[in-house]
Amino acid sequence: MDSTSIMPRHRVGYWFSEKKSKKFNLEEFHSICDQAGLELVKINFTLPIEEQGPFSAIIHKMTDVIAQADLGDPECLTIVQSFEHFIFANPKIKIIDPFDNLRQLLDRYQTYSKINNSDLHKAGEVFVPPFVDLVSSDVEENIRKLREAGVRYPFVCKPAVAHGSKMAHQMSIIFHEGAVKDCEPPCVAQTFIPHDAVLFKIFVIGKKYFVVERPSLKNFSAAERPTIFFDSHDVSKPDSVSLLSILDDDEKSDVRPTTNGELLDRVISMLRVALEMNLFGVDIVVEKSTGHYAIIDINAFPGYEGVPDFFTHVTEVLKEIVESSPVSSSSVTTTSSSSGVGEEDSGIDTGDSSDEKRHQQNNQGSRVKRSSALFNSNATNS
Repeated sequence: MDSTSIMPRHRVGYWFSEKKSKKFNLEEFHSICDQAGLELVKINFTLPIEEQGPFSAIIHKMTDVIAQADLGDPECLTIVQSFEHFIFANPKIKIIDPFDNLRQLLDRYQTYSKINNSDLHKAGEVFVPPFVDLVSSDVEENIRKLREAGVRYPFVCKPAVAHGSKMAHQMSIIFHEGAVKDCEPPCVAQTFIPHDAVLFKIFVIGKKYFVVERPSLKNFSAAERPTIFFDSHDVSKPDSVSLLSILDDDEKSDVRPTTNGELLDRVISMLRVALEMNLFGVDIVVEKSTGHYAIIDINAFPGYEGVPDFFTHVTEVLKEIVESSPVSSSSVTTTSSSSGVGEEDSGIDTGDSSDEKRHQQNNQGSRVKRSSALFNSNATNS
């Protein structure tokens, strides 16, 4: 018998929604993990989780399930409670990423507040545009809150819940005080930053990050004009063609916004420390008037569209995490790895609306960087 077949292999459980699973090339994921000495096992929530292990780590995309559970969905609530009980009973299993860390990104106001209260200002030339949460239907109260928070016109009105439904991407641009009535609480109002219709999506995978350029909203200024309602996915997908992204003639220029590698290194390092997560995305725009970076959104386990060799990088993170500390024999298995393709349904599905379709081809506009600050893998313990 080949000696490699009896070597202990770390078993890694995973859960993605059925929609996400169809977008991902899971056969490739299984193959890459197998070559790295990891046995990838799809978790089925209709069966006891304990019977599907033992696991050294679990990687999941449960943001939408958690969001729906927090909103009271009984099926999702049962799944989340079952998983949390399992994690609590098995503290040595590494979770990527822990639920407590994910929950901070489910609410946009909490997300912006978390970043604002971090050491991000030490990175220099980076900021979170002024924001405020609007929870009342009282227009006058909302106008007062906007003034007190320093939110300027125009501002972008975003649903408070950042994941869990298509409504999370339904936004509006409010141009003047008289249009504040168009806000739909609960929402977050954030000052719009003119950025020449260029968005930089930063995809973080462990200690690496990738920069992908996307179309974005054109420059707007305060004016007595009607509110614009839009879907952020329609504007910022790779192949989006939206009138909202076409610069006015007097705004067009041969000089396009660019990113500074050293500054991004500092920004991503500080965000990784603040968020204590391995898989997340950051939306950044470059302010037209100053060249400063404005962080306008953060997503947990985004679509990673345009990131080459995605599963190779994820597998590297998994291998580093499971080998970062001694694991008892109860956490490993000598069972040979199977492809797992065509396994049973995981028992629950969600719309997965917070993700964009992941293309398999490389995006020439992407580049990879390694964060300058080492991340303590123990932060992934739940």
